[in-house]
Amino acid sequence: MAVPSWLERLRAASKTALVQDGKRKIHYLFEDGKEMAEEYDVKTGQLVSRKWREKTTLGGSGKWQVEVGEPTSPLLGALDSDLIKESSCNPVFMRKDTLSSFQWRIRNLPYPKEVYSVSVEKEQRCCVIRTTNKKYYKKFSIPDLDRYQLALDAAALSFTHANNTLIITYQKPKEILAAEEQLQKELKKIKAANSGDADCKTQ
Repeated sequence: MAVPSWLERLRAASKTALVQDGKRKIHYLFEDGKEMAEEYDVKTGQLVSRKWREKTTLGGSGKWQVEVGEPTSPLLGALDSDLIKESSCNPVFMRKDTLSSFQWRIRNLPYPKEVYSVSVEKEQRCCVIRTTNKKYYKKFSIPDLDRYQLALDAAALSFTHANNTLIITYQKPKEILAAEEQLQKELKKIKAANSGDADCKTQ
C-alpha cells in the first residue's frame, strides 16, 4: 500500500480554524490521533508557529512540542525566568520561517561569523553547526523535507551572524513552495471562527 503524501494527509485531517490577533490559527487532528496547530499571519500568509501533540501511553493529551516559532509559550516564559536564571545566557535555538525559506535563529552566540560552519549531512538527513573554537555544536533536521521525502541540498543552505545571533537559511525547494501554495488555498476555504468563539482546540 502506498504511503499517502504529506499533502494528502493534511487534506484528510480534521481541521478547525480561528482568526485571532491578526493570526489565522489552524488545528489539525490526524487519523492516528496526532494533533498539529499552526498559526499564519493573516496579511502575509507567513507561518508564525507550528507545534505537535501526541497522545500519551495512557491515552491523555501530551505536551505540545514546538517545531516553528518561539520555543516556550508566553505563560511558561514568565515562570521560567524566575526559576532558571542561569539559562538566560545559554544559546537559544528556534525556527522562524519566511515565505521562501526555512530559517533558524540561535541567540546568545557572541563569536564572529568566521568561527561558524554550517553543513549538510545527506546520509543522516540533517544540518550541522560547528565552531572552530569548539564552543557550540548542533545537529538539526528539516522535518518538512522529511515529510515530502526530499533530499537535502547543500547549495540551498547559507548563514549570517549579527547581534549575537546566528541566522541559518535554507531556501525552500520548488516542490514545497508549490505544496504550500495549494495548502493555503485549501485553508482559506475553511470557515474560521471569530476570536470570541471557543471551539478551536488550539486554545
